Amino acid sequence: MIKKENVLVVTDEVVMNKIYVIRNQKVMLDKDLADLYQVETKQLKRQVKRNIERFPEDFMFELTQLEYENLRCQIGTSSWGGVRYLPIVFTEQGVAMLSSVLNSKIAITVNIQIMRIFTKVRQMLTDNTELRLDIEKIKKKLDNQDKNMEIVFRYLDELIEKKENTKPRTKIGYKISK
Repeated sequence: MIKKENVLVVTDEVVMNKIYVIRNQKVMLDKDLADLYQVETKQLKRQVKRNIERFPEDFMFELTQLEYENLRCQIGTSSWGGVRYLPIVFTEQGVAMLSSVLNSKIAITVNIQIMRIFTKVRQMLTDNTELRLDIEKIKKKLDNQDKNMEIVFRYLDELIEKKENTKPRTKIGYKISK
């Protein structure tokens, strides 16, 4: 994070490292968002609870104990300092909704950046998918070429074998006397 004109600018890399895939959705943890917005986690959760109608299940959800343990293993930390409640995670839509309940200049600035990064991540996944499809097409073409080359070599072997196994033919026609 870089401080610029009394506003904290968060690097794209910092934000991207705080995006996780849980339940096949790209999400961010309440703790990470609170850090980025420069508020306490309990304040962020309090604002969400006060405006809970804005956060349906596809915008945010609480992690299960198992998901929480798996996430801790994924991050590589043994503890986050004694968490009393399971973390809440926010999907892209939930993060967008947070800007409407956290009315601060920092929250708005950081939120815009997070939305741009979610868009970049989505584009990278799309580009990656297209690249995989192109690679599969090339693999299929190579497989077909291998099969075709194998057939050509088989025919060449058969022709060579026929030429080697041919009996000398008896000539017919007029004999030229010398």
